[in-house]
Amino acid sequence: MGSMTLLSPAPAVRITTEDMSRLRTIVERYLEGSRAEAAELLELELDRASITPQHQIPADVVTMRSRILFEDVETGRRREATLVYPDEADMAQSKVSILAPVGLAVLGLRVGDVIDWPLPNGRVTTLRIVAVLYQPEAAGDFHL
Repeated sequence: MGSMTLLSPAPAVRITTEDMSRLRTIVERYLEGSRAEAAELLELELDRASITPQHQIPADVVTMRSRILFEDVETGRRREATLVYPDEADMAQSKVSILAPVGLAVLGLRVGDVIDWPLPNGRVTTLRIVAVLYQPEAAGDFHL
């Protein structure tokens, strides 16, 4: 009998109960139309997410409306971004939609986590979460 190597799945994202509820609504709203593929990917992440009450989510976890500092591991270039709902997205203000690939990729990550990020022309870069500069739950902003 030959041996088989199993790839371990990516860890389940940690998400607050409130974000889960709101994001399920986003999935329903966008499943039809031009963002259907993004909504389906979000739904897959939500289906395997680990749900945590707002007041118990660690302060270093990226939640909705968190402002993060991330760096390109190769170049050391650092950028800030805020993870937002689709109607709040504004690239000029570095507000990244949860339906954008990078938005979905950072949801639930922790400081120090790294992700491989595909670039045009087949290259890949590695991004690392350096800091969660603002997290609504850690700041006590439970209404956001």
